[in-house]
Amino acid sequence: MRAIAVPLTLISLQDEGFHLLAEVVLFGLRLFAVVDTGASRSVFDTSFIQTYIPGLDLAEENQATTLFSTSGTSLATIPVLKIGRLIIRNYGVVALDLTTINQAYLGLGHPQIIGILGSDLLLKYRAVIDYKKLKLYLYCQD
Repeated sequence: MRAIAVPLTLISLQDEGFHLLAEVVLFGLRLFAVVDTGASRSVFDTSFIQTYIPGLDLAEENQATTLFSTSGTSLATIPVLKIGRLIIRNYGVVALDLTTINQAYLGLGHPQIIGILGSDLLLKYRAVIDYKKLKLYLYCQD
């Protein structure tokens, strides 16, 4: 089992606490995702997914528990997701409209996010968050 160390960025949400961001690579683009241990599933922005997977018919799902409450959830499969040196192929995610969240982030001077890394991914890769070093450690088989 090898550990993959992923740098984290800690952002302040003023009186609402903090979020941890991890850089991910989707469709060749370096983007940010929130690391959310309270989200049951990983989530990515619907319009982004539809832009890079044209003609994708998003399957509807009734519930997706994340730190962001919203309606209109759908399922999608990301062909390749890179987090640090970890490469995940055909990763099933929930698709949500993250426009409102990104508007709030931009209003606070933070970068936009493309998604949320949830407990499905964090549990599978036995994630450990080191707040002092601002690192996310993911463990995988070679």
